[in-house]
Amino acid sequence: MGRITEDLIRRNAEHNDCIIFSLEELSLHQQEIERLEHIDKWCRDLKILYLQNNLIGKIENVSKLKKLEYLNLALNNIEKIENLEGCEGLTKLDLTVNFIGELSSVKTLQHNIHLKELFLMGNPCADFDGYRQFVVATLQQLKWLDGKEIERSERIQALQDFPVVEQQIREQEKAYCLKRAKDKEETQRKLQEEENEGEKEGRHTGFDGRWYTDIGATLPSSEESKDDVQAPETQEGECKKKKLDNGEDDLEFWNKPSLYTPESRLETLRHMEKQRKDQEKLSEKKKKVKPPRVLISESGRALNVNEPKLDFSLRDDEKRNQIVLDLAVYRYMDTSLIDVDVQPTYVRVMVKGKPFQLVLPAEVKPDSSSARRAQTTGHLVVYMPKVGEVITGCQGTSKPVKSTPDSSREQTDKRSQQMERLEVDPSKRAFPDVANIVQEKKHTPRRVQAEPKIIPSEEDPDFEDNPEVPPLI
Repeated sequence: MGRITEDLIRRNAEHNDCIIFSLEELSLHQQEIERLEHIDKWCRDLKILYLQNNLIGKIENVSKLKKLEYLNLALNNIEKIENLEGCEGLTKLDLTVNFIGELSSVKTLQHNIHLKELFLMGNPCADFDGYRQFVVATLQQLKWLDGKEIERSERIQALQDFPVVEQQIREQEKAYCLKRAKDKEETQRKLQEEENEGEKEGRHTGFDGRWYTDIGATLPSSEESKDDVQAPETQEGECKKKKLDNGEDDLEFWNKPSLYTPESRLETLRHMEKQRKDQEKLSEKKKKVKPPRVLISESGRALNVNEPKLDFSLRDDEKRNQIVLDLAVYRYMDTSLIDVDVQPTYVRVMVKGKPFQLVLPAEVKPDSSSARRAQTTGHLVVYMPKVGEVITGCQGTSKPVKSTPDSSREQTDKRSQQMERLEVDPSKRAFPDVANIVQEKKHTPRRVQAEPKIIPSEEDPDFEDNPEVPPLI
């Protein structure tokens, strides 16, 4: 059953930024609340409070809500109007479809001088003779009762007939109280019988669900119980049998006649809650645990898996002698959520815990492989050099060579000779001459020959000897 908690109020105060102390309107309908509590301490500024369709049995802890104007308590288990004297600003009160049988309790609303509208339809007191006249005469500040306007002539007539009507109401209240007491006793007796039946069933049934009438009879041993482990098919059959039994019990419960009382409402709600829990248990049993994804077969062969369902392309770059994988990872995904594992025959990428695995067409070098994210698209690009082949530049091209037994032997001999040449005798090792590592051509300095001076001849017709001009050097 539900209770009024701070978290519940905050979740229903989103329109006020989840701030509860300044809240003016609060809706807590259909929360299976059984008791009114905490609201008068946490939400002092409330003006509108919706509490309809709950299981509240008593009006309490609202007297400090001085600003409260509208209180809706329809469809609850309230039997008496009380504890509303402190709600000074109350103008509208809705108590539709409750269990109010003490009509005289409306006198407590005389202190709420601003009360204009009152709803009491659907209550036992609304069936009393003289119900409307009694309420109209008792609450003279009312303007509307059960959605119908109170006219002046109606109030004058009600005040005139009030002594007679009041006597009738008291007699009907007494009869209702006696009937209500009998209903409570009957309900209590039924509950006691059900509890006793449950205890008896618990005593006579064993842990395996069988009946043991003889107390001295030995229960089945652990070995027998192990042998009697039920197969999945029998378990399914038991689930179906339980469903049928539950369906029969449910049909019997709803077809059984019952009185309309607060206790019957509680019993109905508990029955529905039990049904819901049983349904959840059955659904949990039905749910099969998803087996882990198989990435390597029993024979040791890697499988192709694309659990994250990403687009990809795999190409063989012959120029650089490498295999390139382009995986269309989500553009804005954090790189920390990606894990790349390159193996000689396959590559595995974990994207948010989901595996992407691809078998490679050739063996690659895991140590020389690299991965990077594209800055524009966010794709993951993995470069995997191939094994046993020389990586050439872009301009060079490899020539195909026909392999024969003789040629293969010659190649092995050449490789062995090359390996012997690479070995260095430690006794003949000498320190290299660092100064002469780079040999440069010695350039001899050239003498710059002086250019012959051109002395103008005096025979030149344009020559003019000016003594003020200094001589040319």
